Parts: sequence; structure tokens; C-alpha cells
Amino acid sequence: MTLRRALLTLALCGSLLSSSVAAEAAPEPEASRAPEVLSYGPHPRQTISVYGDRGPALVLLHGGSWARDTDWSGWARWFAARGFTVYETDYRLTSDAVWPAQRDDVLSALRRIASRRLPDTRRPLLLGSSAGGHLAASVGAYGDGATYARGVVALSPVASPYRAWADGGRPGASKQRRALREAAKRLAGCSPDRGGRVCWEQWGDLAAKSHASGPRDAPLYLVHSVGDFVPPAHSAELAAAQRRSGLRDITVRTLPGSAHGGPLLKTPGLADDVLRWLRAH
Repeated sequence: MTLRRALLTLALCGSLLSSSVAAEAAPEPEASRAPEVLSYGPHPRQTISVYGDRGPALVLLHGGSWARDTDWSGWARWFAARGFTVYETDYRLTSDAVWPAQRDDVLSALRRIASRRLPDTRRPLLLGSSAGGHLAASVGAYGDGATYARGVVALSPVASPYRAWADGGRPGASKQRRALREAAKRLAGCSPDRGGRVCWEQWGDLAAKSHASGPRDAPLYLVHSVGDFVPPAHSAELAAAQRRSGLRDITVRTLPGSAHGGPLLKTPGLADDVLRWLRAH
């Protein structure tokens, strides 16, 4: 082989190797595509960002103490790359309206998603974090919850805002629990220790367990860390109420550490376990 031919061969091999590495390292096509944005109401926050278009519908509901947005676009792309059509859904915050505006928004968003008539859009899966976990669990038990959702994954769900309010008022409560106490009060629009009957009805409606109807509700996968500032008692209380009502498809997990909400998915193995549960439902 001549020197010139040898150099050409080496260059070609290098080119093929570079192309192979680039293809392997490049993000999947879905990861680089800008999401489609849908509107489900006149308010600027009543929007849905859509990732993917080829698999079962998964609705993501962000946390933020019902008072601020948090970014779930990274996880939206992660689930979309694994076969879901992901609907990252925003909703009005407590600076916009008090409860039940947030639940109403999720229900309106689900109707908008259903209107697309794509796979499983009539009864999507829901995944919510913290305040979004509260909304997901609440919608999964509202009316005939299974009418709205095929299944609910909730990470650190504030399933009982009243419990959050009470915990935040205890001596020695952490800064995070005190902040959540105030956030729950803003959500309700009144303080339970000063409000009358209407206020108490509002706090009762806030509890996801208050609408538990057993087999008519969506299956649940609930996760907290042992040191979570939204303690596992929130999910234990909800699960107990649902089991008493007859719902059997309930998983409650308590993980080591103190991670809260979305960061729980970085616990080794959890994201894959959640993915398996979603695929099974």
C-alpha cells in the first residue's frame, strides 16, 4: 500500500469513528425539538408544553408551593425520549387565585389534552411534584378519579395542606415547614384557626383524601424521603383513606435522605422504577 493510500485509509477510518461517536453522543431527536405550546384558558399561565408525539400521554405538574413555577423541561424530555407524549402543564398560582382554581386548571388542561385525540389522551398518566403532587393526587381522586387519570405518581405530595399548616406552626419547625404553612394558608385564602364554616370547608376540600372513593379512583405511586420537609405521613394518610375506600393499587415508598420533590428522581433506581410503573399503567 502506498503512503498516500495508507493516509487516505486512516483518514476515512477516523472520519467513520468520529461520525459514530458523534451519533452516539448526540441527543435523541426529541431532546432537541422545541416543545409545542397549547393554551387551555385566557390566563398566561394556562399553557401546556408538549414533548413527543408518539406514545401514551403523561402530564407533568410542577411544584413550587402553589406560588412559583419550577422547570420540568429536562424530565419532560427524559420521559419523552422513553416513549411518552409529555404534557408539562402550568396552572394559576396563589398570586393569581385561591383554591380550587389550581384543581380547576388541571381539569381544564386535561380536557384540552383529551381534545387532541392522540393515544391515551382521554385518561393520561399524571406525575406531580410537591404542590404538583397534591394536584395530581387531588385530581386522581376527584369525582370518579379514574375518569380523569389512568394513574398518579406523586413525589413529596402535600396531600394534606392542613397537616402542612399544623406542622409549620409547631415549636422548632424548620424554615421550610414554616414557609409551607404560609403557602398553604395563601392557597386556602383563609387561616383555619380564624376562619368560620366556609373556611373549614375550603381546608377540607384541599385534602386529597377528602374525595377518596376507592376503586373509582386512579392508582397511586407515592414517594417521600425519610427527612422530607413534607413528611411521609402525608402519603400514609392518603393511602390509608384510599385503602379503606377499596383502592388496592397503591404503592408508598420512603427513601433514605432528605430529598424533596423532583430531586427524588435522582435517587439510584427510582427514575427507572417510576418509568416501569408508568409503563405498566
